[in-house]
Amino acid sequence: MARPRASNYDDKRRAILERSAELFSEYGYDRASMNSIAAACGVSKANLYHYYADKDELLFDVIRTHLEALRAVVQAAQRPEFAPDVQLRELVAALLEAYRDADAQHNVQISSLRFLSGERQAALKDIERELVRMFSDAVAAVAPQLNHTPLLKLVTMSLFGMVNWHYLWFSEQGSVSRADYAELVTRLIADGSRDLLARAPSMTAHTRDPGSAAGVSHDA
Repeated sequence: MARPRASNYDDKRRAILERSAELFSEYGYDRASMNSIAAACGVSKANLYHYYADKDELLFDVIRTHLEALRAVVQAAQRPEFAPDVQLRELVAALLEAYRDADAQHNVQISSLRFLSGERQAALKDIERELVRMFSDAVAAVAPQLNHTPLLKLVTMSLFGMVNWHYLWFSEQGSVSRADYAELVTRLIADGSRDLLARAPSMTAHTRDPGSAAGVSHDA
């Protein structure tokens, strides 16, 4: 007979995910063990196994829940009635807000997704592709001249580069707010891409794969 779940099962699972994300981010997924995870979470190893069968499943859930939260936030920020530049700013602002207090999860996504099996990586990259598509559509709306050119993907991935690495330097006590930075990124994309086709014609004919942008797979 299966062991019944405790009434606080979901709360404990979330606490384990949050503490594990911090541990993976600080010390690296490959250097963490189920023993160290259990100790950091303040539970016994046997109790930890009640929630997760192994470290691989735990890592997958850390990244999955993070990506699903990002997707939900960005989807909720979509407003077709907004002007294109306003919509792009709202999406960037929503993503930046979703990153608040999630530096550990974000870092784990960037650094440790590669440790998962191919099947699990594929499932997570599907969510990443959804995020890329939503932002790519917003970039295409604000810079329609990039439609049907390789530059649309390059500019979209550059946007993710600006947003996904901000946690390395951004300070909540600094003079620039998240809203300010969202506006800055929007202006760089909208204004910076205006004459891009004229200035970089060779890039429309042939481009290399833009590679891996932080937090988003190169094939997203």
